[in-house]
Amino acid sequence: MLLGAGAGALTVLLASCTPTPAPPPEETPTREPTVTPTPVGEIPAAAAYFRTAWTTDPYAYGARSVTPVGATTADRETLANPLGNRVFFAGEATSQSAPGTIRGAVESGERAAREVSEAMGEGERVAVVGAGAAGATAARSLLEAGIDVTVLEARDRAGGRLATHDSDDWPVPPQAGAWLLGSDDTETASRMALLGVGSVAVSGVAGFSRDGEVAPPSGEDIASAIADVRAASSDVSLADAMAEAGLADSDEHDAFVASLSAMTGIDPATASSWYAPTLPDGSFDALASDVAPFVEAPLGDLDVTYSTTVSNVVHDDSGVSLRLAGGEALTYDRVIVTVPLGVLKAGAIEFDPPLSFAHRGAISALEMGAIESIWLRYDAPFWATSAAIWHVVGPARPTPTPEPTDEDPAAEDETEEPTDPTIRTWINLLPTTGEPILVGLVGGPAARVVAELDDDALLTLAAESLMPFTDPDAAED
Repeated sequence: MLLGAGAGALTVLLASCTPTPAPPPEETPTREPTVTPTPVGEIPAAAAYFRTAWTTDPYAYGARSVTPVGATTADRETLANPLGNRVFFAGEATSQSAPGTIRGAVESGERAAREVSEAMGEGERVAVVGAGAAGATAARSLLEAGIDVTVLEARDRAGGRLATHDSDDWPVPPQAGAWLLGSDDTETASRMALLGVGSVAVSGVAGFSRDGEVAPPSGEDIASAIADVRAASSDVSLADAMAEAGLADSDEHDAFVASLSAMTGIDPATASSWYAPTLPDGSFDALASDVAPFVEAPLGDLDVTYSTTVSNVVHDDSGVSLRLAGGEALTYDRVIVTVPLGVLKAGAIEFDPPLSFAHRGAISALEMGAIESIWLRYDAPFWATSAAIWHVVGPARPTPTPEPTDEDPAAEDETEEPTDPTIRTWINLLPTTGEPILVGLVGGPAARVVAELDDDALLTLAAESLMPFTDPDAAED
């Protein structure tokens, strides 16, 4: 159906200039376990196990957008700018006020829908690429304005980076995506509750080292270091800000930064101090039931096509043509693209004409943060602490003695230290759900290392990371 003048010409152009598309990428938002968990030392085998794989997911390539040194909120504003009033952009990466959050995604969808409504004429058709929080919100807003809208989603489900693992093995279902809501997320929490998405309060912080319980790491010194940089004339990375404040080489500070990375996906070596994320305050609302209603409710009676990957967006003054990975071409008057920043950075969608220099600069300047999680359910707890948020402070296990080498020691000093993949942040769901479930969170460079581990290696790493929390009397209680 052609409702935009010249849309047929766009289809001919696309068919003639685009090579035969490759098959759509295989979706890998999570990995089904391929091994049976086994005991490691004093850590019993988990009764059930689940892991995420956002870092390698071809429909995300990461967990959420982050702001590195050199980037600013202006880059997010640029990314949100439409192309010729035909191609519009939404998604948490385009949010200046709440990037990297569900709230930012929802607000961006509302903004993009307003922009389209103001630009379009009577009887036009609009496509929304992506059925995550931003896409679902944009599509619902357009439909309520009486606009003919179609949603195209690459996955076989709605939700994008909001996803719940459905399995009879889990009385509390694992959340694959965003699931910890902080003090800035009260509006999102209220929306979730209205739609029947359950949550539990998670609070109480504990720190443990190999020698037992220690004071939980505090972010006060780090917050002060960030404030000092924000008052300076130039931005530096979070790692440099800590070094300048004399906070380097501290197990306590390293544990806190690890938790910050696990919550936000930042790499401290590149993350902006000027635009540093909100520091964790030790309490969250944890989503504890299927989050699907949050996006399925606004989609409602909308026309949604799943397992449909858009590979090309061709646009001119007369309309937009979308080339699908299967070879088909669809024509619309306008389109809202809501794919994650990681997909744009990977060049998974080709734009014709190419994206503007400003858009390409913004995409390059911003980064996609990495967060991975591992969910472990046990038959009985092996820990005694009732705290819900755990930090591993210092080495979780003895550091192996390095093998002697004939290399020049000076040359060894110049070698970059390997990333420590220890899972330093854990959420204990036992106090609030009654289920012995632990969730390990890892972010930044460590998450990228974890994403490459096979199931055996990850389960071993998780068990080793949990060794400081073992209590021989816990299982007898």
